Amino acid sequence: MSARNSRTNKAAARERLRLERERQAKKDRIRRQVVVAVSTVAVLAAAGGIGYAVMQATKPSAWEAAKDAKVVKPKNTEGENGTTVVIGKPAAKKTLEVYEDSRCPICATFEQAVGETVKKDLDAGKYKLKYIGATFIDKSDNGEGSKNALSALGAALDVSPEAFMDYKAALYSANFHPEESDDKFAKDAYLLEVADSVDALKNNAAFKKNVENGTFDPWALKMSQTFDDSGVSGTPTLKMDGKKVVAEGSDNAPMTVEQFNAAVDKALKG
Repeated sequence: MSARNSRTNKAAARERLRLERERQAKKDRIRRQVVVAVSTVAVLAAAGGIGYAVMQATKPSAWEAAKDAKVVKPKNTEGENGTTVVIGKPAAKKTLEVYEDSRCPICATFEQAVGETVKKDLDAGKYKLKYIGATFIDKSDNGEGSKNALSALGAALDVSPEAFMDYKAALYSANFHPEESDDKFAKDAYLLEVADSVDALKNNAAFKKNVENGTFDPWALKMSQTFDDSGVSGTPTLKMDGKKVVAEGSDNAPMTVEQFNAAVDKALKG
């Protein structure tokens, strides 16, 4: 190989090496730019996520907002904030007070056993029923089902007292009442599913709107406060003339029809 060819080949090799180094340097620059861009986006996204999380953490929940919202009273209620709910024939001389929490499993047992008897007594004018709704299970289990169901009961009461009683019975029924630890009533869709079993509420657009919009959420909180102020410590609790109505030989509410009839008849005479 001539010296000239050798020099030419070496020069060509050096040129190829130079071009390869330039290509590699360009690729490295592009890679660094991509890494910086991705890192910037990630930082911005993280910052945005943190900002959103902080905003959500400081944003009041629907129930916190309801505390300060204007109270809309359901129809068929009386008293301040509409928390006096009395159902039955006006001519009935006595009033049976019923204290219940919608999530309460013992209330469900009571309603399933005695609910039909209470309804027959109301229709017969034996006594009126005064309902006081509680939400203490939400507090102990950090849930929303008691409040949400109470608000939905307000929406049913806005339709009619009969719709209220039928819906209350449906909520406590074996078909729909969940375990105490299962906060199913927190979901509007489930409350509406239960309502489909009540003729007056099925396909009732006004009822559906009030449930989904939380129209009676502030009312439910006021009703719950009425329970808290009553001094009653558990549910179900029954009272007549300020005295507890209990099963014979017990301090608990009567849980069978026989116990209930005996206790109520005694209270009516007292």
